[in-house]
Amino acid sequence: MRRADKEITSRPEIEDILERGRVCHLGLCDNGTPYVVPVNYAYSDGCLYIHSAKSGRKIEILRGNNRVSFSIYVDESIRESAVACNWSMKYTSVMGAGEANILESQDEKTEALRLIMRHYSSGEYQFDPAAVDKVLIIKIVIDDLTGKKSA
Repeated sequence: MRRADKEITSRPEIEDILERGRVCHLGLCDNGTPYVVPVNYAYSDGCLYIHSAKSGRKIEILRGNNRVSFSIYVDESIRESAVACNWSMKYTSVMGAGEANILESQDEKTEALRLIMRHYSSGEYQFDPAAVDKVLIIKIVIDDLTGKKSA
């Protein structure tokens, strides 16, 4: 990282950002063309879990290239200034990369859906097996993760 003074090296602090974030910007590469899509997610044990429809551009790209990148941020705000070039952004973020795989088993998909629902709510939910069959779950095993804080 170019600005070591902004780097977050504490794993608990990085995981806190992953837990507090609401949107994951997922980066894919479609034959050399970047493609970024905002997605809902959950984080657990070094992996991201993403809920998806079974078809679409994101899935087509993943089937051809399962290397992905992502970014999640929290605590963002604009810092205004009387001078245009002195404006800045305050934020805390993580960026990472990993290998995305589509979960196949009903049990794995159901557990991932539980994680996603826990990320966005405090309730516990039951999942109709027919509904679970209709969705696709992407598991990203994270192999690179960096945190950054700009105050």
